[in-house]
Amino acid sequence: MKRLSEERTKLVFEKLTKYIGGNLKLLIDRPDGTYCFREQKEKVYYVSEKILSLASTVAPENLISFGTCFGRFTKSGKFKMHITALHYLAPYAQYKIWLKPSAEQQFLYGHHVAKSGLGRITENTAQYQGVVVFSMNDLPLGFGVAAKSTADCKHADPISTICFHQADIGEYIRSEDTLI
Repeated sequence: MKRLSEERTKLVFEKLTKYIGGNLKLLIDRPDGTYCFREQKEKVYYVSEKILSLASTVAPENLISFGTCFGRFTKSGKFKMHITALHYLAPYAQYKIWLKPSAEQQFLYGHHVAKSGLGRITENTAQYQGVVVFSMNDLPLGFGVAAKSTADCKHADPISTICFHQADIGEYIRSEDTLI
C-alpha cells in the first residue's frame, strides 16, 4: 500500500469531483476520523487512518485488501470507478436521476437510461455531468453520465438516451469473480 502520486491523486479527485463536486472535502474529513486514499496493485482504496495504521503491520505480500476499493487505474492510465464506491458517493451526490420502477431492471442489467424510464432529474444537471442513479424509493442503484442536460430532457424523444450507464449494483452478481 502506497500513497498515490500527485498525478494519480489528481485523476482520482477529478473523477470524484465529477460526481460529488465540492463535497469531496466531506469525504476526507469525516466526523468519525480522517480518511485517505491508498494504492495497491493499481487499485485505489478509501481507508481510515486507524485501519491504515493496522494494515501497515501486515506484510504487503500477505495483504489482499484493506478499506473500500473505489476503483482502479487502467493500463492506459485512466481511473475507472467501481460500484463499491456507490455507498460513499450517494449521500454526497450533487446531481441525481430517479428511475421509474419499469426501468430499474434494465439499468441493473447494464443498459443506458432512456427518457421513458426517467422518473425525475436534479435541476440544472449539465450534459456529461456525473450522476448517481436512484430508484423512486431513494435506493442508490448505480452511477452514470448524463447524456442530456435537464433542459434537453424535457424536449427529448421517449426512446432517446438520458444517462449513459457506468456502474450498477447488478455488477456484484455479473462480475462476482473479478470484483474484489
